[in-house]
Amino acid sequence: MLVKITHTVCAIFLAFSVAACALHTIPDCQSGEEEALQDLLYFGTGKTDGFVTQSEWDGFLASTVTPRFPKGLTVTPATGQWQGADGLIVKEPSYVLTLVHSGDSTSEKAIVDIIQTYKRQFQQETVLRVKLKVCVSH
Repeated sequence: MLVKITHTVCAIFLAFSVAACALHTIPDCQSGEEEALQDLLYFGTGKTDGFVTQSEWDGFLASTVTPRFPKGLTVTPATGQWQGADGLIVKEPSYVLTLVHSGDSTSEKAIVDIIQTYKRQFQQETVLRVKLKVCVSH
């Protein structure tokens, strides 16, 4: 009986694993579309002496992000939570920065620089990065 349950659990797990992998692939881009990468960067605003102010955020965008991605970007205010290295759950206002780019080495370096600058400037433990393959059209 135990062997049968184990096989069933393994089969279910395998089915979900294959389905999850399929979700991460994109179909061939259609006519008029091109492949690109979309990065979603999640910036928490809590810091030791309060929160990143709107003025500080706007300054960071102007001095650090926009020069690296002058063609465009999207910022979405959010409320998020995460578990820090100390195990505590932190709830804080956040920003989600969406960047669509070619995925070349210049873009990759720019994103790494943005993350490192934010962490250093605003005493952040981390900035979450989600990278997706997408099809885009203009």
